[in-house]
Amino acid sequence: MSDTSVPRKLSKLHLALAMLVPVYPLITTILYIVLPLTERWTIWQRTAVIAPVMVFSIVFVVSPFVQKRFSNFILRAA
Repeated sequence: MSDTSVPRKLSKLHLALAMLVPVYPLITTILYIVLPLTERWTIWQRTAVIAPVMVFSIVFVVSPFVQKRFSNFILRAA
């Protein structure tokens, strides 16, 4: 069987738009949870707690979900 599929190219703009939709509420939720618990902490301490949670969530949950569900939107004909 021959492969007659059209080569597709990554659209960075479409990837950014597709990632923005789930990442914005994720970050907002994390902030709503962490900020009340760290009221008297300095910014760098809050960031030290928030950043790892955000990064791991994006890398292992959001990004695979977006790539799987929105691949037709992200990948365009070359």
